Amino acid sequence: MTIEVANESGIGVDEHALISVARYTLDRMDIHPQAELSLLLLDVEAMTELHIKWMDEPGPTDVMSFPMDELDTARRPDEAGPGPALLGDVVLCPAVASTQAEQAGHGLDDELHLLTVHGVLHLLGYDHAEPEEEREMFGLQNDILDAWRDDVATGRPAGRE
Repeated sequence: MTIEVANESGIGVDEHALISVARYTLDRMDIHPQAELSLLLLDVEAMTELHIKWMDEPGPTDVMSFPMDELDTARRPDEAGPGPALLGDVVLCPAVASTQAEQAGHGLDDELHLLTVHGVLHLLGYDHAEPEEEREMFGLQNDILDAWRDDVATGRPAGRE
């Protein structure tokens, strides 16, 4: 699985942890091991521009997802048909995440891990516009994040290599 990180935010982050939690999420969702994902970290100004352009909403946001291929091209490894796919981009704004982390009473890393899982799930077609969708997506997000944290804490490998 190829996961590229480009940090253009001006804020230092643990890129290895972001890759680890993204890879773990894709593994848990049975996405082909040769799928590709991009994580882009932007400053407030650049994120604001994206948020306005693509969501027609003012101000910056914490995370946005931009799918590249149709989801059905990112099949499970045991399925016939197309295999690897360029899944898309997850765009994070560490400055916004920092404010949210402070309000939530945890660190920036924890918030970025949560937002990475959230963004990957959006790439995979999950949404939270309706209450039922929100329960499903946020439940899955929390399950994945808790399992990843447990694996990291116990030294178990977090995802396929």
